[in-house]
Amino acid sequence: MKTVEALEQDILLQIPFLHKFKAEKPIPTQKQSKTIICGTGDSYAASLLCEAFSDFKIRAIDPLDLVNNPSLAKNHVYLVSISGNTISNIKAAKIAKKATAITANKNSRLAKSCSDIIYLDYPSAGVFTSGSIGFLSSALACISLATRFCIKKPSQIFLDALAESRKIKIKNKVFLLGNQHTFPVAMYGAAKLYEILGTDAHYERIEQFSHMGLFCAKKGDTVIIFEQKNKHNLQLVRTLRKIGLNTILVEPKTKDKVSAILFFIFVSQLVPLYHAKARHQKECYFINSKKIRAASSDMIY
Repeated sequence: MKTVEALEQDILLQIPFLHKFKAEKPIPTQKQSKTIICGTGDSYAASLLCEAFSDFKIRAIDPLDLVNNPSLAKNHVYLVSISGNTISNIKAAKIAKKATAITANKNSRLAKSCSDIIYLDYPSAGVFTSGSIGFLSSALACISLATRFCIKKPSQIFLDALAESRKIKIKNKVFLLGNQHTFPVAMYGAAKLYEILGTDAHYERIEQFSHMGLFCAKKGDTVIIFEQKNKHNLQLVRTLRKIGLNTILVEPKTKDKVSAILFFIFVSQLVPLYHAKARHQKECYFINSKKIRAASSDMIY
């Protein structure tokens, strides 16, 4: 099976997974300010979701920053890694006073370096491809450490995302923008554009884009905004369109925060999938970029 087909299968497997998902018990509020969560790549985005849903009481930290500042690891540290083999997470686990691994690999080096494990159990196509259901599983586990929630009508959320994603046409450079709860998904969405299509993509907070990223945008570039419609966003859309930017405000039909995050995650996966299929692309970009992937692996593992 080729990796684009495997990605599509993994995306579709998320619906039955959500119907069976069991949340973790939230960390008590009084302990959250003494809790750190780490991850790399997609898992860093999952960690940032934990931070956001705790209203920034739990701190999401790059594991390399933790390794370089051991005094930060004096309390409970959660380390998110699907493979459980990223070296910076393993090093961080070894210096933490108490470490819990959030991983899909019970026998990984990370799992063996931690005193506790939150096991991510989800189905997959069994082919190494761009992360989708693994990210969803880790993201929901991380959010559940911060707050209680109930997933309502996951099939309808997916259908809404499906319809929205089919309308989104990206071209040239792509900027994905979000705020407190949606910025981590903007980061994840940029990662999917890198991995699947090899797109020149950027992620920023909505306010910061007007101060920084906007200055490298060119006429015809794409800006995708992940957030509920509001006065500021509508003004931003009008302003960016006036200067020739292909600006898209992606808005979920739900006001529930976790349901909205699911919607944005699905859109982040489906948009590059549809573009790959339109190009008759069989393999994800990162699979064929063997030298780049080898360089990445040299640093990660």
